Amino acid sequence: MSINRRELCQNAATVVLAAALGLSGLPLLPAMADSPEGKVAPAELMKPQALPDMIMGSDKAPVTIVEYASMTCPHCANFQATTFPELKKRYIDTGKVRYIFREFPLDTLASAAFMLARCSGEKDPNKYFAMIDTLFRQQNQWVVAKPVPPLLAIAKQAGFTEQSFDTCLANQKLLDGIQNVRQQAIDVFKVQSTPTFFINGDKYAGALTIEQMAQAIDPQLKGG
Repeated sequence: MSINRRELCQNAATVVLAAALGLSGLPLLPAMADSPEGKVAPAELMKPQALPDMIMGSDKAPVTIVEYASMTCPHCANFQATTFPELKKRYIDTGKVRYIFREFPLDTLASAAFMLARCSGEKDPNKYFAMIDTLFRQQNQWVVAKPVPPLLAIAKQAGFTEQSFDTCLANQKLLDGIQNVRQQAIDVFKVQSTPTFFINGDKYAGALTIEQMAQAIDPQLKGG
């Protein structure tokens, strides 16, 4: 079933209630960067997904980071606001890190947000990442009991019309793809919470600080 406005509103109320009661099940503290939870073979991690990967950085970078995140996850929003800008400046923009962002929606509202980002970036990955950043920065405005009006307002700023907004959320193939990316993460890579990172295959759970990420990245750089 495609996501419709009624289902979106009904599910959002549950999301807000769960957050208020502390039932999200997400880690409260970031994981220590010197203690990965496990290892996945990089070749296995990089096998084709149900949807094309959204990538920043050089394909020749010595370090690849894969992040699994949910748009309704406050820890993910915190990472985006506090750690990612420095990660991008220090490692991605300098060709040291190739960064891949993958969808791991924890609820219907997160799936809808991811669908809008995918539709926005269908022809330009930069627009995908811009939408992801905007949705994280404005998370407290649309993770509410009635999310459609604020989501539509954000979408219109990104160039959507009301019709293209509805069309995007009715795209069953896109929704299935997002759900399949999430399911593969659970079944194959044992992702259990968001955000979860794989740094050259080493698995870390939690909203890592830039210092923790540096602990994991720097030893893998040439001359590091």
